[in-house]
Amino acid sequence: MLELSILGFLAQEPLHGYELKERIKALSGHVRPVSDGALYPAIARLVAGGKLDQHTEPGSGAAPRRVLSLTEDGRAALLDHLRDPKQGEITDQVRFNTLLAFLRHLPDPVEQAAVLRRRLDFLTTPASFFYKDGEPVRAEDADDLFRQGMLRVARATGKAERAWLREAIAELDPGADPGPAATPGQPS
Repeated sequence: MLELSILGFLAQEPLHGYELKERIKALSGHVRPVSDGALYPAIARLVAGGKLDQHTEPGSGAAPRRVLSLTEDGRAALLDHLRDPKQGEITDQVRFNTLLAFLRHLPDPVEQAAVLRRRLDFLTTPASFFYKDGEPVRAEDADDLFRQGMLRVARATGKAERAWLREAIAELDPGADPGPAATPGQPS
């Protein structure tokens, strides 16, 4: 997700490393912090791979700043990533939010809708944090207050996300099937 964040933010505008780190931190740092030890090697790989360009500008103090910008190869890599995200980027909420943050860069609304449809398909598959006899445990059947709370919050946020996904898919790809409706035992 770090590479996607780097490419996505630089698709908006050139940034120096510190600004880029702060934007990545604001997007997902509260859940998955980014360290200099991960960020700067990732930047170096992207520069070496021809996906980023860098030049030096005078800094506000004595030290010069490295300004990073996206190359055409970097833009192509970003679009490829957005068109075909990994399954973990669809199923993991934080990773999916990172994907959503940059999905607007994908120019084709039908392709945007296809990514959202994958998330909707995932969210309409019955699931739970907990299982009993191979079946998902519902909030009403959880054995303690805290698990009930987890399941109720997940149900409410899942319902809101599924509703938004259906609306967004219908807007992006009118006439297409917005995806599956609610499954038995799961509110829409």
